[in-house]
Amino acid sequence: MSTQSIEVPVIAEVVGGHKGRLDDFKGGVESIIRLRPEFPEETLQGIEEFSHLQVTWFFNFGSPEDVALHARSPRDNPDWPATGTFVHHNHRRPARLATSFPRLLRVDGRDLHVVDLDADDGTLVVDLVAVFKEFLPRGNVTQPAWPSEMLKDYWRNAAER
Repeated sequence: MSTQSIEVPVIAEVVGGHKGRLDDFKGGVESIIRLRPEFPEETLQGIEEFSHLQVTWFFNFGSPEDVALHARSPRDNPDWPATGTFVHHNHRRPARLATSFPRLLRVDGRDLHVVDLDADDGTLVVDLVAVFKEFLPRGNVTQPAWPSEMLKDYWRNAAER
């Protein structure tokens, strides 16, 4: 049997942080990942011992009409090569999911206070887990030059906007 789609629960929502779907200057912004009340606080037990989280979130401010199933230049910049849908890190992919690795500052009940989460205020979170070094990519990570050029200001401090 072939499954065409799956249903996943929304476990949390981003509170505070970024607003306005900006491409760059994502660094230094604090926000809260607020776990929904149906998930007991004990689901977070021990998470405060980790420095970073892996957060999977849904581009809920986009729409299915935004999905682009064709090669295109990143940020519509013709200086960068046209690349396929599954190369881009944005809301134009079919599942409209993103993964971020914010630093965990503290835990207060169901509130996970983080910095450097590049999701906007009100973003729906579908999963989170503590980062284990052993699950990070093994070996050298390689890429062409254009992502570094495109993202040179991505993690610049938001206060510099």
